[in-house]
Amino acid sequence: MTDDRHRRPEDVRAFYDAHRTVRQYENHEDGTPLPLPDDHLDVILHAAQRAPTDATAQLYSLIRLTRPDVRARVADLSTNAHIATASEAFVVCADVRRVGRVLEVAGKQPGHWPAIAVHFGIGDAVMAGTNLLTAAEMLGYQGCWIGGVLNGLDGIIDELKLPQGVLPFAALTIGRPAEHAPYRPRVPRPLVIHTDEYHTGTDDEIRHATEVMNPIAARGGQPGDWARLLTMYFGQGGGMEKREPALVAALKRQGLWSGNE
Repeated sequence: MTDDRHRRPEDVRAFYDAHRTVRQYENHEDGTPLPLPDDHLDVILHAAQRAPTDATAQLYSLIRLTRPDVRARVADLSTNAHIATASEAFVVCADVRRVGRVLEVAGKQPGHWPAIAVHFGIGDAVMAGTNLLTAAEMLGYQGCWIGGVLNGLDGIIDELKLPQGVLPFAALTIGRPAEHAPYRPRVPRPLVIHTDEYHTGTDDEIRHATEVMNPIAARGGQPGDWARLLTMYFGQGGGMEKREPALVAALKRQGLWSGNE
C-alpha cells in the first residue's frame, strides 16, 4: 500500500513553484468577499493548529477578521486594501498571554522572559501562518503575507483589543486569485543554504545575486534594480527605520520589551 502523503520530488517542486503572492481576489459582483466553503476554512485552520511549537506552548493567536467595519479599519491602518476584499483575512500574532493564564489558573507563578517571548512567539506565529497558507494553496487558493501591520500597530492593537502579551506580527489574506502574479526570483542557494559554517559571500557573489534578483524590483514603472528596492525599505531613511520606533513602542506597550529603556 502506498502512502498518500508521499509525492515525487518533481511534484513538490511544482507545488512550490506555483506559489504566488496575490492581492487581488475573486469577489461577488458587488465587490464583497467571496467566502470559503466551511470545510475548506475548517481544514486550513486545522492545518494552522498542527504547526510545530516549542515547549508545547503554542505561543500564537490568529485574529480572524469577519466584520466589514473591522476589515476596513485594519485595511486602512495597515495600508493594504485587500484585507477588506479577500475571502479570508487574519492578523497573525505572537501570544504569550495564554500560557501565562494556564499557569495562573493552575496556581503557578508565570516567569519573566520578554525576549524569549518575542523569539518563540514570532516563530510559532510564522509556522502556524505558513501551515495555514500552504493548506490553502493545496486547495487552490493563493494569499499574501502583509508586513504592513507595522504601519498602524497602535491602532490595530486597539481595534482588535489585544491585551499585554499579544503582538501583531503580520496579516494574512487568502482567496481565489483574480490576477496573474509573476514568478519571483530568489537569492542563489549558496548565499542562503550554508554548510557547517556561515558564508558571507564575496563581492562577486553578491553582485551576481543582485542581478538574479533585479527583476523582482521591476514594478510600478520602476526599473529592475533590487538594490534600489532594498534601499527604499532597509537603507538609511527607509521604511524600516521609520517603522522602528512604533515597533519598539508596541513591544513596550504589550509587555514584550527586554531593553533597559
